[in-house]
Order: sequence, then structure tokens, then C-alpha cells
Amino acid sequence: MFELSLRCPEDRVDVLSDALDALDALSVSVEDADAQTPAEQALFGEPGMPPPKDGWQRSRMVALFAQESGAQEASALLQAQDFFEGCRLLGIQAIAEQDWVRLTQSQFAPVEVTPEFWIVPTWHEPPAQAHQIIRLDPGLAFGTGTHPTTRMCLRWIARNNVKDQRVLDYGCGSGILAIGAAKYGATRIDAVDIDEAAVTSTVLNAEANHVVLTAGLPEQAQGLYQTVLANILATPLKVLAPLLCSHVEAGGALVLAGILERQADELKAAYAPWVQLEVADSEDGWILMTAQKPASAA
Repeated sequence: MFELSLRCPEDRVDVLSDALDALDALSVSVEDADAQTPAEQALFGEPGMPPPKDGWQRSRMVALFAQESGAQEASALLQAQDFFEGCRLLGIQAIAEQDWVRLTQSQFAPVEVTPEFWIVPTWHEPPAQAHQIIRLDPGLAFGTGTHPTTRMCLRWIARNNVKDQRVLDYGCGSGILAIGAAKYGATRIDAVDIDEAAVTSTVLNAEANHVVLTAGLPEQAQGLYQTVLANILATPLKVLAPLLCSHVEAGGALVLAGILERQADELKAAYAPWVQLEVADSEDGWILMTAQKPASAA
């Protein structure tokens, strides 16, 4: 394996990425060329929204090639192009062979939800103190337990009685919340998502965890539920307020996540016609908001 390194200005990142892809690079990564210096730039944007800029003022690009000849050819061809002006070749070097699967797996350890409740990748043994576990490997679907919003929802499930309840997981992603509800005794669980890949992922993850649930597209959600869970983002949660509230039975619980601390008042206002939302948990700038539907509500 050989690594071709380049430095380029912000406006050349996309064209160089496309060119490297066309030149059969196995992968292309981009990082701040000024990282760990006073000139380092943060490009954090709001979740679900594009970052404030497409790239750093100076980016370091690294492309991997299977053969040194491929890296050398790509280097020569790129340097001959007009769009390479202002860019610089940093070098080509051999990369030691590694067990990439094992290296990747080592980055994902069991995740603690509560001291007794853990999310454990299939290649790990559960911690000794884990009385309840969800087996889940990192994948494409959102919600593998590493994000605070997922952990807060699972903590709520673990600390509240969902035994024998009918539960709706709206925007199920990997199905982790629906699986968590099943682990804690819910018996009639619907998990829905607009993404068919998420539905498939949920079915497979449920089977791997030996729990029973029904997964499908949003129209599958029908009738009333004693608990409705939705870990999405603030904007869609506001749009979905009438729908989600209509699925909560009188006296039932609504549990919402994917909300930043500064968005609490927006969500309270959006849901005020139906329920009174309150902040129930917080972690790393994210909050969990919950409400109980009035017992007299229709």
C-alpha cells in the first residue's frame, strides 16, 4: 500500500478528490494542514446541516494506492494539470501492512448506557457488570450507541417501566431504541423509518438480539402507543409534532432526542398545543426532552 500526500487550498479539494478517484485511488482523506498549530480551524456545523465551509484554508489530502506505480502516475498526471496550481506534492511513501479489520474493530469498545446496561460489538465480550446488553456493530444506519442522544434515550428506557407496553420507535435507524425497549419488557413494538436500508438494518439487528418487533416505513405506525420514542433532529421533530403526539395514548410518554440545549424552547413551543415538554437528561450539549400526555387528552 502506498500513500500519496498533497497540500492544496480550500477551492481545490473537490476537483482533486474527483481526480484522485478517477485515477483509481483506493481512498482519499482530507484534513486540516494546519492542525495542531495556532492556525487550526474547526469546521463544526449543526448536525444534519452542511458545515459552514467545504474545507480548510489549507488542506492535506492523502490518497491510498495499491501499487507505488499507481501513486507515481497519479502524482505526475496531477502536477501537469492547470487546477494543480497552488497545490504541492508532499510525498509518496509505503504504508506498512496491517490487519485493517482488527484495527478498525479496536476503535469500537463496549458503550455504557448505565452501569448494568451496555451496547457491545459482536467481537467483544460483555463487561462483567453488564446485566443487560444490546449486540450491535457500527454500521451505516444512525444509532449505534456512541452518540449522546442514543445513550440518553436508552437510559430513559432502562429507568422507566416499559414492560408489556406498546412502543413506537419513530425514525428507528439501526433499531437500537426499539431493541432496547424489547430488552426491558415491551411486547408490542413498531420501529419505522423513511429509509428502507434502516428498516432492513433494524430487522437484522432485532434478529441478532433475539427480540421480536415489527419494522417498516412510517405508515406502519398506527393507533396509540404507551411510549413514543423519536431520536431524529430538532427541525423534523418540530414538523412531526402533531403526528407524534397523535400516537401517544392518554397518560403515555413522549421521548424526544436529537436536540441541542439551545433548541429546548423551540421544541417546547412546537409541542405546547398537545404536551408540556421538559428536559429530562443532558450530555455533551445535547438534551433529552420528555412529556406525559394528559390523561384526559384525546
